[in-house]
Amino acid sequence: MKLTILDVDTGIDDALAIAYAVNSPELNILGITTGFGNVSAEEATRNTFQVLQLLGRNDIPVIKGADQPFRRETTRHRAYDVHGKDGLGNIGLPDPAAIVPDTHASDYIISMVKKYPNEVTLVTVGTQTNMALAIEKDPSIITMVKEVIIMGGAVTVPGNVTSYAEANFYADAEAADYVLRSGLPITLVGLDITMQTLLKRESLEDWRGRGIEIGTAFANMCSFYMDFYEQNNPHLGGCALHDPLAVAVAVEPSFIKTKTMQVDVSTNKQNLGQSIGKDSQQGIKVGLEVDKEAFTSHFLERILPCEKEQRK
Repeated sequence: MKLTILDVDTGIDDALAIAYAVNSPELNILGITTGFGNVSAEEATRNTFQVLQLLGRNDIPVIKGADQPFRRETTRHRAYDVHGKDGLGNIGLPDPAAIVPDTHASDYIISMVKKYPNEVTLVTVGTQTNMALAIEKDPSIITMVKEVIIMGGAVTVPGNVTSYAEANFYADAEAADYVLRSGLPITLVGLDITMQTLLKRESLEDWRGRGIEIGTAFANMCSFYMDFYEQNNPHLGGCALHDPLAVAVAVEPSFIKTKTMQVDVSTNKQNLGQSIGKDSQQGIKVGLEVDKEAFTSHFLERILPCEKEQRK
């Protein structure tokens, strides 16, 4: 099993990614680190505990991280219109009975990478702030990380916050640029491929029909998420699976095809967060093609407990 840390800003697609990861036997989830983005770091931490409570996995540590960008003080992105006022579709999940460790997410990342050198995979699906802080505090971890899979950026396609920028990179462009330049072994799972995926509304009816709490909860969350998507595309019939695709690449890298590129992230006000890619023999792996049918089928098979587990 891959020793894995998830770094999240838990909104709705983060919740799906967490469930997908937890239900994938290929991954051993060491812990989940949280930060600002879709919601505040405090809300992301609460939401993560709530999702784990739904999954019956209160044993997985949740470590709170950055609530401010890496370098600037003025940009604090939130996406309540996309994910709801609580970040999980306003479905009213019960408060978790959990204690947040007195450790910063960046310190946790450093400690786990040093404890398991060349074994830890980091799947980061929010801002890159926690990762940037970890590298800044201890650059030695750069050569000790097995791989980093980032959901972020839009190298060959338009952004989803501005015409240039994808949400995670826009929320903390300096952190994203710092991490991409660090020399870490990175695979970038951006809008180039995540926008090719689709969770359909029919799947939500199937989840509700399972008669289990988690199925209903995820269906209600995603219904809110899809309503937002369909404001601009009323015939879409679903939503993109951004964060789950990053988890999928950790589970089965063959779901995507990549190209090695140098990718810089603009920190200029006029095109903040833009991913600028150049062909290069060295750099990061940028996902440009996805086997969307194979991935979506795999995701749907794992997102909820199997029939045998439901009957227990």
